[in-house]
Amino acid sequence: MRAGGYPVLSTPVVLAIGLVALVAGVIVGWVISKRGPAGGDGEARELLEAARAEAETTKRDAELEAKDLLFKMKSEAEREAKERLEALKSERKSLVERKQGIESEQRKLESRAKDLEKKAGELEKREKAAEANSARSREMVQKAERRIEELAKLTPEQAKEMLIEQVKADAQAAAAAEVKRIEDETERTARERATNIIAMAIQRHASEYVGERTVAVVQLPSDDLKGRIIGREGRNIRALEAATGVDLIVDDTPEAVILSCFNPVRREVARLTLTRLLTDGRIHPSRIEEVVKRATDEVEAICKEAGEQAVFDLGLHRVHPELVRLLGQLKFRSSYAQNLLAHSVEVAYIAGIMASELGLGVKQARRAGLLHDIGKAIDHEVEGTHATIGANIAKKYGESPKVQHAIAAHHGDVEPQSVLAHIVDAANQLSSRRPGARRQKLHSFVQRLDDIEKLCKNYAGVERAYAIQAGREVRVIVQKDDVSDEMAVLMSKDLARQIEDQMTYPGQIKVCVIRETRASDLAR
Repeated sequence: MRAGGYPVLSTPVVLAIGLVALVAGVIVGWVISKRGPAGGDGEARELLEAARAEAETTKRDAELEAKDLLFKMKSEAEREAKERLEALKSERKSLVERKQGIESEQRKLESRAKDLEKKAGELEKREKAAEANSARSREMVQKAERRIEELAKLTPEQAKEMLIEQVKADAQAAAAAEVKRIEDETERTARERATNIIAMAIQRHASEYVGERTVAVVQLPSDDLKGRIIGREGRNIRALEAATGVDLIVDDTPEAVILSCFNPVRREVARLTLTRLLTDGRIHPSRIEEVVKRATDEVEAICKEAGEQAVFDLGLHRVHPELVRLLGQLKFRSSYAQNLLAHSVEVAYIAGIMASELGLGVKQARRAGLLHDIGKAIDHEVEGTHATIGANIAKKYGESPKVQHAIAAHHGDVEPQSVLAHIVDAANQLSSRRPGARRQKLHSFVQRLDDIEKLCKNYAGVERAYAIQAGREVRVIVQKDDVSDEMAVLMSKDLARQIEDQMTYPGQIKVCVIRETRASDLAR
């Protein structure tokens, strides 16, 4: 080591150098004193120079020895430091390994503690379940003892009757539970399938509707024409009504004449006739008969064309011309704001899609769907329901028995006996029961809701009944002491069957039986 460019010597070396220099000085002084001042100046200088040279040499030797000693000490110190550093590294590595081992052991202990806690929780649950089972067992034993005591007091006939009642009750409960299980299992598989078919049928077809009423309004250029329509002493209006079978209402309505008739074809003929008479300007009985005949032929042609177009669009073949004509007449007829021809075509499309999804004949399903309301074309002329009339018409013009049955059964006039009948009924419901498709009077709607609630309230054990969702669902609240959970299942089925048998309603009604138990207390 150096400080300021000079070697730094240890304390023993410095003392040795100082001692050597002192001895040299003493010797030099003694020699000078012995020789005296006269003759010893030169020698003294020589001795002094020699002493200085010897001291310098001694000093260099001492420095070299000191450097060697310092180098040895430094090497020894570095060696000891290196050995100590290696020992510290080894000790640190050992400590790290021990720490890792301790952490691993700690994780294992924590995992074991969690497992023990989980097992303790399971054991606690099992213990509670065992206690509950034990309590139920004791309760059952007590009930059995009380029952034995009661039976011991009965006569054989009374015991037999009680046993029969108990068996019946148990059988009913088991039957209700089994019915519910079967229903749940069937609903799981059937609901998804039915929903897919209905959704696909709706997705793959859409149509438009035109609402028409039992009256038609013909606009007039001016009110002066009303007198010409009436004619002298009313002969023109009487001739027009006699030729068309339509009532003409000429009142104070400005620039309008109202045509009233339940037969939409006749109403259309009258509208065309009156429009052409007003355009031509010649209005008299003979001219009226001529124009009525032309309008009748034109409407017949329109009906035929409309029927043929519907049959062509559905891809049907060998449909009797009379059926095609009657189908065309549905173009001018509506039911609850639905155009019947458009409704029939839509039902045919939906029925065909359902049949294809079920692997049945598509053409036959379309045929039955198209013809299902054919009876409405002449139901104002023939007695009977339009389903029965339509089935008779289909039979008359050579349709197959399955199609006849589907037409007759689509409103429940006869019991459906085939899958095709159910398909046509479902397609008809889908087309006609959508929101806005049909109009109802408020009075009849409210009356139906009231009838549903009364029917449900008359059932034994019912406390209250409410019709909700516009009559699509009825919720029945029963007395919990009189009706068990199993009996509630049977009650919902019985009420549904009674509603089906005794009431007329659109779509379907969901019957929901509610049995609840409430427990309450006061916190004081």
